[in-house]
Amino acid sequence: MAIEVKGETIETDANGYLVNIEDWNKDVAIAMAENEGIVLTDKHWDLLNYLRDEYINNSGHQPNTRSIVKAMSDKWNEKIGQKDVYDLFPKDPSKQGGRIAGLPESRRKGGY
Repeated sequence: MAIEVKGETIETDANGYLVNIEDWNKDVAIAMAENEGIVLTDKHWDLLNYLRDEYINNSGHQPNTRSIVKAMSDKWNEKIGQKDVYDLFPKDPSKQGGRIAGLPESRRKGGY
């Protein structure tokens, strides 16, 4: 499979994850999100950047929903719940967010 982004073909696997993490950029994220009916806001970008930072700078760590909620509560300086991050990425913030962030597919079950 593949997606087209500004005239460039970006390879994805059968589940829509990038084949090559280096192909990711903001235009790719926007295109992937639009394909899923999501318009990226600043809060989406905060979550995507957190997931990328954890994966790239923390030995491939892919946070679960509980970790995402805690990190975003700290980032946004407000108490949030699981519903708040699911409002951003309804198909699972760790999995759908990770896909849009250009990360490999997580093999764990996710959630709490």
